[in-house]
Parts: sequence; C-alpha cells; structure tokens
Amino acid sequence: MDLKAEIGRLKRERNAIILAHYYQEGDIQDVADYVGDSLGLSQEAAKTTADVIVFAGVHFMAETAKILNPEKRVVLPDLQAGCSLAEACDANDFKAFRALYPDHVAVTYVNCSAEVKAESDIVCTSANAVKIVNSIPKHQKILFAPDKNLGAYVSKVTGRDMLLWDGVCKVHDNLSKSKLEVLKLMHPDALIVAHPESHPEVLKLSDFTGSTSEMIRYISGSSWSKFIIGTEVGLLHQLRTVAKDKTLIPAPTHEHNSCACSECPYMKMNTLQKLYDALNTLQPEIVLDERIRERAKLPLERMFALS
Repeated sequence: MDLKAEIGRLKRERNAIILAHYYQEGDIQDVADYVGDSLGLSQEAAKTTADVIVFAGVHFMAETAKILNPEKRVVLPDLQAGCSLAEACDANDFKAFRALYPDHVAVTYVNCSAEVKAESDIVCTSANAVKIVNSIPKHQKILFAPDKNLGAYVSKVTGRDMLLWDGVCKVHDNLSKSKLEVLKLMHPDALIVAHPESHPEVLKLSDFTGSTSEMIRYISGSSWSKFIIGTEVGLLHQLRTVAKDKTLIPAPTHEHNSCACSECPYMKMNTLQKLYDALNTLQPEIVLDERIRERAKLPLERMFALS
C-alpha cells in the first residue's frame, strides 16, 4: 500500500485536515496540510473548515483543537502520545496551588491538559509568552505554569517576578550544558539557538532563544552558515527544507542515544501507518467534558485576542 497516496485519498473523502507539529517524523510532516509550533497549530485549528482534524502531535495539542472545535471530529494517531510537561501538572494539584494564591493571575503554557487550562486565566505559547506577560498590568501578581524554565526565561526578559510551577519538559531540560560547551569548541563558527524550555544554564550559551517557529525564521533569514540546534531533532526536517545552505548540528543531551540529539518519545509514537489508520477509522477520537471544554476555551480566546 502506498500510505501517502491512501492518506491523501482518505483526507479528501473525509474532508479532513492534517495538522502536524515540527517534532513529528519527516514522513508525517510531508503529508500534513500544516506544520507548525503550538501557536500556529492552535490558530490553524481555530479557523479550519474541515469536518475532521487529524492531529499529528501529542495529546494536549489534540485537546486544544477539540476545545476550539466542539462540532468537529478530532483524532490523534496514538492516544498514548502524551507530554512529560503536561503530566507534571495534575489538574487537582494545580487547582489547590491556585487556591493558595488567589491574588495571582494564572498564565498557563499551552503544554497542559484541558483541565488545567480550565483552571487558568490566560494561556500562552513559547512564541507569545513574553507578549502575554507584558500585557498584564505591572502591579498584578503572576503565577506561571507548568514549565519553570520557560517561566524563568520570560521573567528575565520581562523583568516580572513570577511564581513558577515546578515542572519541566524532559526533552528540552535534558540538553547538556557541558556537552554543548564541548560541541561549541569543536564548531567555534557555529551559532547556538535554543528553545526557552531549555535549562537556564543552556540558555546562557545560546546566541538566540526562541520558539520553534522563531528558530526557523531566525536561521533561514540569517547570513550565518552554521548552527547548533537546541530543541527536538524533528525540527531539522523543516530546517533542511527552508535553510538548505546551512549546516545544522543537533545539540547533545545528558543521555547517550543513537543520534546524540534531543528526541521526544511521545512525538515519535505517531507513525505514518497510525496516521492512515486514524483517518480510515476516525479513531482514536478526542472527547472532552463540555463543562471543562467551555471553561478551557476562555483562556485560549484571551490568548488569541493578544496574538
């Protein structure tokens, strides 16, 4: 079976759209209608006219699409494709934490469950977190969850003293400062670009810090020729398309693995075969409690109004 051809056929029959994150495997990115970061994917999900959304990403991303499209069918190729960061913020624990600080506005990174979004005041992504925080009056106290590395970065850029939830993305937090320093010595002519979910010690070495989409724009528009990429290795698939003349080197992690790069096991749970199966059966489907969905939609809408 020609999976790519069959996916195209089923997509037309189902009036479906395929949304894929930059961290998906290359074959999935190639068949997607839109490939992007969390902000771009949320915006595409909000405006699509398709009847079916196939979300090639992780669970919280598909949930976000369903929050914004209750009347549409949203399917995820592998329902077990979760997120270490989302799992680090249990909704009941977050609700109890918020209750301790009732005078704080809760800014929540989109990498969290629908239930956590429902307990939040406004959602942000790594691409707009600084803008979101800057939009909040200076006198207002802020609680930022669930990524403490992103929160620390935003706090440094904005000058705001924020209360941070103690959570990290294991993929980005696993980037090694010491190994990165060695790699830089090996490639002194390379610029380091890093995602703000990375550890602050890694970000100190970075020449440019930004979201995945910001990294792509920076690298593709730069006159520089060599870059060390401090994020999930799936981004290199898009970079090799838009920045063919650049030398791209993945940043190393603390762990030993086959590619000496940072790879998200959850993102890689989706495969082209599972994508085909999801389109064919329209399963597994994302289903949300309507009360949770309505509450979770409000902080997302506040984000869109500022984006």
